[in-house]
Amino acid sequence: MGEPLFMDKAAFGKQLEEETEWIERNIKGFLPKDVTLQKTIYKAMEYSIMAGGKRLRPMFMWEAYKMSGGNDENVILPFMAAIEMIHTYSLVHDDLPAMDNDEYRRGMKTTHIVYGEDMGILAGDALLNYAFETALSCFNDGTDTVLKSKALKVLANKSGIYGMLGGQVVDVEKTGETLSKEELDFIYSLKTGALIEAAFMAGAVLAGADSNIVAAFEKAGHCIGMAFQIQDDILDITSTQEELGKPVHSDERNEKSTYVAVYGMDNALKAVKEYSEQALGILSNMPVQNSYLNTLARMLINRKK
Repeated sequence: MGEPLFMDKAAFGKQLEEETEWIERNIKGFLPKDVTLQKTIYKAMEYSIMAGGKRLRPMFMWEAYKMSGGNDENVILPFMAAIEMIHTYSLVHDDLPAMDNDEYRRGMKTTHIVYGEDMGILAGDALLNYAFETALSCFNDGTDTVLKSKALKVLANKSGIYGMLGGQVVDVEKTGETLSKEELDFIYSLKTGALIEAAFMAGAVLAGADSNIVAAFEKAGHCIGMAFQIQDDILDITSTQEELGKPVHSDERNEKSTYVAVYGMDNALKAVKEYSEQALGILSNMPVQNSYLNTLARMLINRKK
């Protein structure tokens, strides 16, 4: 196994900014255009998805696609937009009064605060449905239908009851209870990890990667997802609302068991480091190394928001 390659800070920062702007332009380009009486739902969808964010999932998908030999933006862009729509819908619903009841997300008022609880529910529904309308638009040119079908299956599976939604169900159901390690790992692996896994896997699948490469990307995505969520727990305690862009101590207020609460801060910090090192080890052992992706994964370990 080789040592991971990293970019210097200036070059990484420039590429991160350029790639984020490129992804956001394309996401906006896929949003609905011909709306009439239902224009409120369009406004709520646009508000939710264009309110900022790291755009990690489409970014991971794009980098995995390139690492696996993909070179056609038109093939992958619908999937990149779709996965960000799915991620955003989950956040919109997560913020609702029946769930976490949060008023701020990414430094802005949450969707249900701006548009009302009813439109918050419908905006999440609309984003989820439109994500698959967007992904299915990849079939318009009639090429690579088998690979596109496989990528679509990954996206659907990792979003549903065997993925993100399944993790969310257990998270909600177990609120107020002390979780076992098995339950905590299950929630984190599915609620956060599944969509990150989907991003890596779909990118590799669309580029025609073999099953071993796709499985390795899935494992890397799992490790990054676990590290990311545990770091999120840490920041909920150590950060501020101004820095984080959303309320802190939200987990405690909502009686959620977290890695910090169950294992303590020292063990949580250790887990972030271990999962991150595992992810970097997998990525550095790929046939093609990606110094930008390695640097991005490492950045998540030390992020402050």
